[in-house]
Amino acid sequence: MSYYGSSSSGGRSGRRVDYGRTYVVRPKGRHLATIVWLHGLGDNGASWSQLLDSLPLPNIKWICPTAATHPVAAFGGFPCTAWFDVEDTSIDGRDDTEGLDASAAHIANLLSSEPSDVKLGIGGFSMGAAVALHSAACYAHGKFTSGIPYPITLNAVISLSGWLPCSRTLRGKMESSHIATRRAASLPILLCHGRGDEVVTYRNGERSAEILRSSGFSYLSFKPYNGLGHYTVPEEMDDLWKWLSSMLSLNRAR
Repeated sequence: MSYYGSSSSGGRSGRRVDYGRTYVVRPKGRHLATIVWLHGLGDNGASWSQLLDSLPLPNIKWICPTAATHPVAAFGGFPCTAWFDVEDTSIDGRDDTEGLDASAAHIANLLSSEPSDVKLGIGGFSMGAAVALHSAACYAHGKFTSGIPYPITLNAVISLSGWLPCSRTLRGKMESSHIATRRAASLPILLCHGRGDEVVTYRNGERSAEILRSSGFSYLSFKPYNGLGHYTVPEEMDDLWKWLSSMLSLNRAR
């Protein structure tokens, strides 16, 4: 495992955004896919890199960045690592589209230098999952909310205990373009959510899946977990690696 620091000028109001440490888990076998994995609010890339490193997925390179530190409205303006500003962890909350776009651009930039024959994916937990789903919408639409073109092709998107930001405008964006409709229908998406989640309620996960499906993201799997709160368990991680192996055709390679 290795790590490096990074920064980006694609952030709020054109200001430089200083991201934390980025942790990289190298593939143990032939490199067939690269996935950027995004942590939740107040966390960092290190904890997830260790968990992902333990999965039986030898052909995946994992990139686990750490968000920049911002004042967060949900914490009364207290600064912590966050991919965007958030007041309410639900699909009905106010959307910080500028912050979402800045993080989605940073992630696309991390993936843009990967080899052309490698499949690309984005996954995350909680707030990180929200950015992953926002990236899925940007990819299908072909551009960020700001109108800047989205630069990469996605092959898989994963949301654990997350929610869909900008949900009120998604369907209109998808219906405005035949290309967007085609991209949405062919993008594999996995949503996993605990029925006992007290931070991002189960209904938010369920409604996110419903809105994505009604907006044309038909290649979507939604997995509920009885008794699961706002954390992950081995059963969920087993489902994650099996889904990735299948969707990215990793079963035949080692």
